[in-house]
Amino acid sequence: MKLVVFGATGNVGQQVVKQALEQGHEVIAFARNPLKLQIKHPKLQLFQGDVMDSARVEQALQGQDIVLCTLGSGKKLSGKVRSQGTQNIIEAMKKCAMKRLICQTTLGVGESWGSLNFYWKYVMFGFILRKVFADHQIQEDMVQNSGLDWTIIRPAAFIEGELTGQYRHGFPGTDKTSTLTINHADVADFILKQLVDDFYLYQAPSLSY
Repeated sequence: MKLVVFGATGNVGQQVVKQALEQGHEVIAFARNPLKLQIKHPKLQLFQGDVMDSARVEQALQGQDIVLCTLGSGKKLSGKVRSQGTQNIIEAMKKCAMKRLICQTTLGVGESWGSLNFYWKYVMFGFILRKVFADHQIQEDMVQNSGLDWTIIRPAAFIEGELTGQYRHGFPGTDKTSTLTINHADVADFILKQLVDDFYLYQAPSLSY
């Protein structure tokens, strides 16, 4: 498949690119500074651009099959990169007649709020990451109302670690038994599994150990 990865130099994005290439996909890595990726592969195309530039986003999508969105805001704890960037992606996909969008947000949005503990509800998302969380909420609304064939991935808090392929997904917001952690490689693994499995089409599965 021909994939476009937005946020390709982020921790999850890098893993998505790496694993996608290993699986034989053709990948366009879209980022403001794609050279940070430090991956060379005959099926990899580095595409320099800002997701806030709708024209560049549309250029990157020409002739591609599926969009994987792993946008982040770097070290900034504010801004609207995820929501505005995702809206630009959605509009460009419609212009290019693309339908399949897989978008990473965060555990805690929507009904998955119930899976969080006190610390994540009221310290992290209630105070420290309040603006980041609000951006994710807007991002999800845009995706769900896009008219595209979407899947939203809601990973728990990121930790370091190697690919295990062993994690929980699709658990309800009433579930209190997850560790509320997952590593970047396993998130990428789950994202790429959506390329060949429509079970979570038009759904937003939670993801955690």
